[in-house]
This record gives sequence, C-alpha cells and structure tokens, in this order.
Amino acid sequence: HLGVALRGASLPWGVALAKWAAPYDGTGRCVVFGTGLKVTAPVAGMANASAAHGMELDDTHDESITHPGAVVIATALAVGTERRASGGDVLAAIVAGYEVMARVGAATGAADILERGFHPTALFGGFGAAAVATKLMGLDANQLCEAWGLMLSMAGGSMQFSQDPHGTVVKRLHGGYGAHNGTIAAQLAAGGLAGPAQAFDGIYGLCRNFGSEPDLTRLERGPDDAFEIHRISYKPYPCCRLFHSTIDALREVTGGFTLEHEQIETITVGGPAGLATQHMMTRPASMMAAQYSLPYTLGASLVAGPHDYEVFAEDRLGDTAILDLADRVVAVEDAGMEAAFPQHFGSWVEIALRNGDKRRKDVLDSYGTPANPMPYDAIRKKFSGLVGAAVPGFDQAGAAVLARG
Repeated sequence: HLGVALRGASLPWGVALAKWAAPYDGTGRCVVFGTGLKVTAPVAGMANASAAHGMELDDTHDESITHPGAVVIATALAVGTERRASGGDVLAAIVAGYEVMARVGAATGAADILERGFHPTALFGGFGAAAVATKLMGLDANQLCEAWGLMLSMAGGSMQFSQDPHGTVVKRLHGGYGAHNGTIAAQLAAGGLAGPAQAFDGIYGLCRNFGSEPDLTRLERGPDDAFEIHRISYKPYPCCRLFHSTIDALREVTGGFTLEHEQIETITVGGPAGLATQHMMTRPASMMAAQYSLPYTLGASLVAGPHDYEVFAEDRLGDTAILDLADRVVAVEDAGMEAAFPQHFGSWVEIALRNGDKRRKDVLDSYGTPANPMPYDAIRKKFSGLVGAAVPGFDQAGAAVLARG
C-alpha cells in the first residue's frame, strides 16, 4: 500500500489532489503523502486513497471485485493519526475494513453490478472506510450501523470511464471517494446524526438496491471462516486485474513474449463477459484508458513486457508496434470462465500464426492470487521499484526496512 500510494502521489492526478488539499493545510494532523501538508482525516483519505488507487497496482479482493487496500488502509492511517491510535488498533481497524468491504461486495453480487455499470470499489469502499473510522473513533455498534445508513445515500460509482478515451481519471478517485465519504459518515454518526437501519439487507438497502440476486448469507462470518484479508490478490502488472491471467497465458503461448510479432495473425482471448463488453478500446487516449484496454495491454506486454508502467504513459499511446498488435486482438465470452468469475479471474489465449499453427493456454488463477501467490521477495522488489521511482534515494532504505521486518 505504501509503495503504490507514494508512487501514485507523484503522478499528475496525485499532484492535482495535493493542490486540492493545500487550502486545508494546518486544519488537522494527517499527512498527505508526498507533501508536508497536515489536514483532516477526510481530506487525507481522499488524497491518499486516490493516490493508492492511481497506479492500477493496488491489491484486489476477487469475489467482491474491489481494491480494499487503497480505501481501507488510507482511512486507517488518516483516522489513526487523527485519533493518536496505537499500531495494534490501526491493524485491527484494517482487518475490520477489509472484512466489511469484501463481504458487502460479495453479498450484493459484484459481477452482476459490474456488468450493469457500477464500479465495485467506489460502491462498496465507503462502508469499509466507515467501519475503520468508527472503530478507531471508539463508537459503538449502534453508531456503526448509523454510519452505514448515512453512507448508503452516498454510495455510487459509474463504469462510464471504461467507455471514454479521455475522461478516465475519475476511476483514480473511486478509492478516495470511499475513504472520504466513509470517514464523514462516521463523524456524522458520532455527532448524533442517525442513518437508517439495515443499510445492507433492508428492502431499499444496498444489496437489494444494486444487486439483482443478492446473497445475504455472505454478510455473516461463520466461526470457522478465515478473515477476508487472507483472500487478497496482489498485482504484478500495472493494468486491470481482469487481464492478469490473460498476460500469464500470453507469456506461455509466445515463449515468454519472445515470439516474432510478424508471425502472429490473431490473438483471441476467452474469458468473462466483461472482457468483451468493457475492455476492447483499441485507441486509448489516456493512461487510465490504456490500462483498461485489453488490446493495448496485450500489445504493450509483447512490445515492452508486462511490468513496464511507462508503456502506458500518454507519449507511448501512439506506438505503432503496440497498436498494430492491438488490432489483432479479439475477445469472446467463455461460459466456463464466466461461471467461475469473480471467485477466479480466469481466461485463455489462443494465437493463430501466419503459418497456420495455433497455440492456446488456459489460466484460471493468475500469478499473485492466493492460489498462485507472489513470494515475499517479489513483493519487496515491487515496493522498492515503486518507492525508488517516487522518492530518489529511498529505495535501498525502504528495502532494508522491509528486510528487517
């Protein structure tokens, strides 16, 4: 989280949010990452959670299709700083926030709401943030329910950014909205403003308002259930989480991305329906649009490798080698992968070669998932690369701190 947040704070949208927060300097104790600003918890949450969600490298809870770390940890650090909380209390609040955000998303039916145009991180994040804030503020169970009731009327988040080549930066803000609004909801509840009960399971609660077939049993944690924070996937590649199995499969059928591009006739991808309906823009005009474009991402992976963040920069979006490959990408819905989604973000890749040969690879669980985890050294390398790019000279010191941990 700290790696993606610090790197995200140095990018244009992170810098813009720091400028937005600057007039509030001196109003609180909470740090805006990458600056000397000291602001209130909602303002810090907005800036820092957006920065953490601004790299397309933050963690994922697959079943709820959310990125809880950006929202939950940013809120915990902000409210924890404001309340002078202990490290143990901050960690407990983080676990609680992951649990709420993940279970609420799973109960509502994240795959369904995504296909109908709502972004799960934006829709569910505020409820996780409210749980974090109420816990750190020492509020009781009734006040927590009231905070959720207040948050219900603030919940939202459209996927329209996925259809727009320019107006995509709002997706970065979807982490910030949750941290900001969830903290505000907790503060209002603490001040005596009551929200409606049954924010999730009421007749007009979140699950029934947004879910077509909600599973309210997912709101309950059984005595033998693991905490949801243990069911998290980490991103090795700076793009939409849905593409990660596709990139792994592409690596296999191209011999580690070494196949000569001239040999490839077509690249067909089979997976959940959303690949074909929300991710097939071939000429993205912004970094976010490129990171959400399956054709561009696969072309970029073949040209520059899948780990290169800079290949998504706007000065690379006209790269003819990438676009030529992007034009050869076709996406189709695969019934089996659709049925497994979102518990598994699986897909397959089949390349047709100009000599008539075909190669196919199916990947159900990509690198970085609990079923195929990233080792600790890979996570440390990711952290060092992110922080080293944002804070020159900090790379070695940060790696040393992690090594001692």
